[in-house]
Amino acid sequence: MRAVTWLVSLALCLVPSSGTGAPHARPIVVVAANQSFNWAGYVQGALEKGTTFHSIAATWVVPTASPHRAGENEYSSSWIGIGGGCLDTACTLTDATLIQAGIGHDIDAAGHVDYYAWWETIPAPLVRTTVRVGPGDRVGVAIFEGRVPEVWTIAIANFTRADFFTITLPYASTHATAEWVIETPVVVSDAGVVSVGPMPNLTVVRFDNARANWV
Repeated sequence: MRAVTWLVSLALCLVPSSGTGAPHARPIVVVAANQSFNWAGYVQGALEKGTTFHSIAATWVVPTASPHRAGENEYSSSWIGIGGGCLDTACTLTDATLIQAGIGHDIDAAGHVDYYAWWETIPAPLVRTTVRVGPGDRVGVAIFEGRVPEVWTIAIANFTRADFFTITLPYASTHATAEWVIETPVVVSDAGVVSVGPMPNLTVVRFDNARANWV
């Protein structure tokens, strides 16, 4: 599967070598911006790009999470996905479908940090994987639609710990957006109140090797 091959190739490239050359990165550019109450990152839309999206991938270093305020539960995730974003730069149209995967970094009221790898297909609930993750680990995620339409592979790799997860499953997507996101999720209290969850302090997250439609 292409998603798995991509992650394996990246794993080989990330093995330290004896060379002293500095790593290369794409230059940082400023793009059209919209404000979100719980997302930060980059979104490509079908109307903006003139194409739909059938794969997405990236690598990043798991951030270190620390309490923003003592005594409260705080939530955050770094993830990539297809769907759920803005179709155009003005964000006049949005996508109701979303297949996504990434890393959670939550903190409970006692200050304990929970790092975990997960995937989700909206509207189904989030599913945790067995991939072990911790702060400073380099991880990679790829989500890819195979030769059969609406059949997707989700692959999550922890290159630091040599741990890996993959699943193939059906999902009906509009293929309308692709995104690389840091999020504090919406939470529901015991009383049924819906709100944006408090976010912990995070070290900087940079999505590397970011690809949509393998470009």
